[in-house]
Amino acid sequence: MAISHADRMAPVTDAAAGTPLPLIYPASRLRLRTLIFIRWIAVIGQVLAIAVVQAGLNFDVPLVPALAAVGGLAALNLITALQHRGATWLSDRPARLYLACDLLQLLVLLAMTGGLQNPFAVLILAPVVVSAATLSRRSTILLAALAIGGIAVLAYLHLPLPWDDQGLQLPRIYIAGILAALVLAVAFTASYVSSLALESRRLADALGATQLALAREQQLSALGALAAAAAHELGSPLATIAVVARELERELPEDTPEDHPLREDIALLREEAERCRRILTELANRPAAEEDTPYHHLPLSALVEAAAHPYAGNGVSLQIEYQGAPNEQPLVPRMPEMLHGLGMLLQNALQFAQSRVEVELSWTDRQAHIVIRDDGPGFDEGILGDLGEPYVSTGNRGRQASTYMNTSGEAGEHMGLGIFIARNLLAQANATVAFQNRSGGGAEVAIVWPLGDRRTRSNAA
Repeated sequence: MAISHADRMAPVTDAAAGTPLPLIYPASRLRLRTLIFIRWIAVIGQVLAIAVVQAGLNFDVPLVPALAAVGGLAALNLITALQHRGATWLSDRPARLYLACDLLQLLVLLAMTGGLQNPFAVLILAPVVVSAATLSRRSTILLAALAIGGIAVLAYLHLPLPWDDQGLQLPRIYIAGILAALVLAVAFTASYVSSLALESRRLADALGATQLALAREQQLSALGALAAAAAHELGSPLATIAVVARELERELPEDTPEDHPLREDIALLREEAERCRRILTELANRPAAEEDTPYHHLPLSALVEAAAHPYAGNGVSLQIEYQGAPNEQPLVPRMPEMLHGLGMLLQNALQFAQSRVEVELSWTDRQAHIVIRDDGPGFDEGILGDLGEPYVSTGNRGRQASTYMNTSGEAGEHMGLGIFIARNLLAQANATVAFQNRSGGGAEVAIVWPLGDRRTRSNAA
């Protein structure tokens, strides 16, 4: 068996049609209804804070300007709620503008109530954190810059706190410390939360792609089982139709001419019944992935050959070696998870091999061991420890973990999803995967698959 170097690896691929499956990147992660609800909470909190300070603590707050700022936010929120009913998901730019308005309103309110000396100045972090968790990095950087600029302005331009005549006067060095602390908090929180959110979204996308690929494989497997069941269930009715057609033909008078319409209809009925029987037989014998492996259990080497079959071509040979007698190898279930995951690892090895890929098979009473070796450049040492994680890539330096195929079917950016998906698919079958570079050059992938009670012996010679 040989594989062409032209066959590029597509980690997220429809096994039936061979077309790439798009990654799942949501257009927005911020719902307008949630933003409106949070704004109402902010409006209520600001009104209560002004009321407590003014009436409860008897401080002289610039009541009219402060209530005007709060009223402006409430009016904007009301207009937004009336214009956009239902579950509206904001795209990046409108969500950024909404959060920028919230931040500006808070800065104006703080400027009228003591600036950075106001304990509620820490709320400046809120819009930045929301952006870091839900929006793009560009939006987060812009909002963080706006927040830092507002903090710097509040340090110098603000109305004094409404202390009494003997009120506390904070030293300028303390105000400078608050300024530095808030700036560092905005920068650190924005970068930290944004990194965590981005990693979480990438992991969710990769898992979604894994589940989609596995679902396609399971659907194909279920389709084969359904065809076999249909052939079994419909076999008896078709046989009955054929018997009835023959009986009708015998009941015809012997002098009935061959071109008589009734004799022709009976012959046509028998031919169509036989045709249906042949079609159902072919469907029952056709494997789920249209490969020549129609049985649910097959020898371990046959599983490897079935996994590598879609990538057959010219240029690279695939050799299977045994650590044990071939006729004693275990019979293993033809699981879609193993076929798809093992196939992706084999395709990766065949893609980067120069001339040869070796698959060594060994087994014990409880485990099957599959070791894939190639004579290619090996894995990049810089990512070897991170293989199996989504979006691990080394650009154009050395061997890649995978190649991402865009929706047009063209090879795109190396995203690191191929080995991630393969590893997760194999994990569905309780198999573990380890990666390393060979001392003489090339890569080595070791798969350990627990067989448990499913293990039987092959009688193949």
